[in-house]
Amino acid sequence: MSQQDDATKESAILDEYYDYVFSIVQRCGEISKSTNLEDMDVEFKSCDVDLVTAVDQLVEKTLITEITKKYPEHKFIGEETVSGGGECVLTDEPTWIIDPIDGTMNFVHGFPHYGISVALFMNKEPKIAFVYNPRLGQMFTARKGKGAFLNEQQIFVSKETSMSKALVMSEAGTSRDPDKLKVVFENLINLIPKIHGLRTLGCAALNMCMVALGGADVNYEFGIHAWDIAAGQLLVQEAGGVCIDPSGGSFDVLSRRVLCASTMTLALEIASNLSQYYPPRD
Repeated sequence: MSQQDDATKESAILDEYYDYVFSIVQRCGEISKSTNLEDMDVEFKSCDVDLVTAVDQLVEKTLITEITKKYPEHKFIGEETVSGGGECVLTDEPTWIIDPIDGTMNFVHGFPHYGISVALFMNKEPKIAFVYNPRLGQMFTARKGKGAFLNEQQIFVSKETSMSKALVMSEAGTSRDPDKLKVVFENLINLIPKIHGLRTLGCAALNMCMVALGGADVNYEFGIHAWDIAAGQLLVQEAGGVCIDPSGGSFDVLSRRVLCASTMTLALEIASNLSQYYPPRD
């Protein structure tokens, strides 16, 4: 079989995966929207701002169960599974990386910026991405080589190259480690006089989607996990942007570090202005 035939076969398989999981993600959005926030039990993970709800657990279980029914050979890296003691191992096998509710703090408060983030990696490369904010009806999707979309309309990064004109997104995250917080505040103090503005949605996946959409020009964060950024990586890249390590090196989805931007020029300028923090890897 020729390389072209192999590519055609893979494309058809990915289309099948995409269509099947798209409907599951939509169903999970309905689960989250139907939740009565006043009656919801909230538990704590690493600290009192690192939250998990029964909805997080139900959405992740639904995604894994339904995908496994049709594709039993597929692997998974899920936030709640890993938090419960599961392994975070990315191999060459088809692997779905899932954050069932990215932005749980927002979700608990009724702040309408949270997302169901799902990405398929094959051979350690992103192939399919979904980030769905059901509260606002925003479905961000991407397939490798086929572009990035918001509600089926193709989206593109801004192509901004100047830091002084850049709208930058970032998060403090849930860690209250003093060394990390020191770096967070150092970067804010350093960047704010040099950029056009700073924004934060409280949801890593949606922050990356804002870069893909062209509404923001940069997003950087330290201490996030693979499930926060796996789908966003493909969305930004398919919209014409770049994802790198905040030091300026190559992006590693398991590094817990991300810098994405509309252009490489802008990404490297931001990187050169950042104090660095290196959390333990996923």
